[in-house]
Amino acid sequence: MSLFRELHANPPLVLPNAWDAGSARAIEAAGAHAIATTSAGVSWAAGVADAGGLNRTTAVAAVRAIVAVVSVPVTADIESGYDDVSLTVAEVIEAGAVGINLEDSAAGALIDPALHASRIATAREVAVAAGIDLVINARTDTYLFGDGSGTIDRAKLYAEAGADVLFVPGVVDAPTIRRLVEESPLPLNVMVGPGAPTVPKLTELGVTRISVGPAITAGAYGLAAAAAQELLTTGTYKVLTTAAEFGKHNNLLR
Repeated sequence: MSLFRELHANPPLVLPNAWDAGSARAIEAAGAHAIATTSAGVSWAAGVADAGGLNRTTAVAAVRAIVAVVSVPVTADIESGYDDVSLTVAEVIEAGAVGINLEDSAAGALIDPALHASRIATAREVAVAAGIDLVINARTDTYLFGDGSGTIDRAKLYAEAGADVLFVPGVVDAPTIRRLVEESPLPLNVMVGPGAPTVPKLTELGVTRISVGPAITAGAYGLAAAAAQELLTTGTYKVLTTAAEFGKHNNLLR
């Protein structure tokens, strides 16, 4: 059993998502036991919009850069697979990833569940051929693009295809989370942020894996915008008191 898989066996696995090597190293130094990438954050860092702007080459390059500077397992957000799940999974494995997020939507619409199950099976086949115990986090966007109906049916198909975890973004209310935990054949990953239950509460509800998606990236860019606005208007620097100390962060990357 891989170290990353073992981390799922003793929940909660909390994953503050990174978008580049510097953020990944800072997150590791804060105590994270694994690093997850965020496709939105990687997209923004590359100067493109999320959900369609990122390509395989840039996504894989971000994974490779992150793996190079951390000593903990790295799982890669590969969105819906960049038009070729087999090639994308092979490339992120070669870059050093030991897990993936693979989502069942593209261009703002849900993918047929049977088709997505076949994509999960393909990802598993590629990992087995590479000799990697890949943890597949099957993301379903049933709550992002609908009312959540069909979530458990999809989970069953994805489990049969070889998925290890069910990722359901867009759900933060405790009753729904508890129901998903009880009904899903796979351990549950939820995406949190302000307004979501706390990590202790989510653990009590039975959630196995907790991530924040692009929230930390958005916070970093929010800090940049606020600091720039303050500098350009009042000419002061109060916002920057919350920024990382130069020497401390620089030393993390030595």
